[in-house]
Amino acid sequence: MNNVKWSRVAGLLLVVMALSGLFAQTSGQEKKKQGQKSKIEFIIPPEGKVQILRTRDGSELIGRIVKIGRKNILFESDLGRTEIRKASVRSLTMVDADKVRGGEVWFENPNATRMFFAPTARTLKSGNGYFADVYLFFPSVAYGLTDNITIGGGISLFPNVPFDEQLLYLTPKVGFSIGESAHGAVGVLLLRMPDFSDSADNPLGVGILYGVTTFGSMDKSITAGLGYGFVDKEVADRPMVILGGEWRVSRRVSLVTENWVLPGLDGGLVSYGVRFFGRKLSVDLAFWSPTEEFLFPGIPYVDFVYTF
Repeated sequence: MNNVKWSRVAGLLLVVMALSGLFAQTSGQEKKKQGQKSKIEFIIPPEGKVQILRTRDGSELIGRIVKIGRKNILFESDLGRTEIRKASVRSLTMVDADKVRGGEVWFENPNATRMFFAPTARTLKSGNGYFADVYLFFPSVAYGLTDNITIGGGISLFPNVPFDEQLLYLTPKVGFSIGESAHGAVGVLLLRMPDFSDSADNPLGVGILYGVTTFGSMDKSITAGLGYGFVDKEVADRPMVILGGEWRVSRRVSLVTENWVLPGLDGGLVSYGVRFFGRKLSVDLAFWSPTEEFLFPGIPYVDFVYTF
């Protein structure tokens, strides 16, 4: 692939980053306007649902409305039944009852579309995105064009390295639902890798064509997939195998593992780590090791992801 083609890839990457930021800002402004205009809908929730009621003085109650009057509501929580003026309610959110554990609401996992490096089969919702950074030198951004199509990309930021010798990568992914708790996705990791040999000056087009399937819930899942590596126009004759998963052990902590079997190499790569997260931000602390000669605890890995 020549320099002209890769300059287009670089240009597309910059466009992706710019549009993601623009769409995120626009989406946030629209949501803010909608929030200002919309009125709180006071309803008695159906079976299997609970409500999170926040008042203007900062109080929060988890329970359900049991009676609605003209100016007041009767709200039932662990504190009993409380009469609350409608005008004092700042927000009222309905969630599944099984998301409330120990008197706290378990918010959605903000980083469910990826393990460490490898993707899960889940895609970003339309208008949602994230900014990620691995080892500080590998920032990236991803954005949900639709509920089923995610586009992303990034660039390495090695100090004192010219732009044309930095790594550039694009990560489009198309996902689909297989069932209530199963998802599938296909995608490609397209990587621009400089060729440092004396025989050529053009960067190499390296990447992985992959397909993955994720089984389970947002809090406990297993992901398995196959990927075919390629260099320019040459595609590997055997696939690499990806197997990993995530198990949420508390409101803000998950255990994550991601493992690879690579063709042509003895053994593979295994990893284990902990994901700490809030509603928007997650941080992964993990270790990697080859299976042929296991290292303990392993090669440290760190990343953070901020969703918008």
